[in-house]
Amino acid sequence: MIRIEKLTPENRKPVDDLIKEEWAGPMSVSRGRVLDTSVLPGFIALDDGKMCGAATYKIDGDECELVTLNSLQERRGIGSALINAVLDVARENKCRRLWLITTNDNTHAIRFYQRFGFSLRAVHINAMEEARKLKPSIPLVGNDDIPILHEFEFEIIL
Repeated sequence: MIRIEKLTPENRKPVDDLIKEEWAGPMSVSRGRVLDTSVLPGFIALDDGKMCGAATYKIDGDECELVTLNSLQERRGIGSALINAVLDVARENKCRRLWLITTNDNTHAIRFYQRFGFSLRAVHINAMEEARKLKPSIPLVGNDDIPILHEFEFEIIL
């Protein structure tokens, strides 16, 4: 049974380690901004006490950005449960939308977000050139040997 908990100082370390490993974190770049995920609120997904996923988010005015999302086991509802937890927070804070950025190589996530109910709002052509100026560790090539060039912006209107 998957359990979702808010991030606390007590359960934060494995999430920070995951973001470091998967995202070369803690810094994340989105739309020309650097975000420190180690100070963002979020959620951890646990299965029998073991971390199986995590999400971080940032509320800015009436918008909530899903900054990071990781599911360590596919097709178990972990990603959906984490997004639903962030959606609940966004609604509680009277946000008008939940949005996220992913890169053009992340085709698996793009399919997942669309199945979940996110709509493609914008494609920011060649945005990764600027992102690499802020975070040089972003690779040139990503999943399936696809060059990482563009940011895809998805949203759910609340």
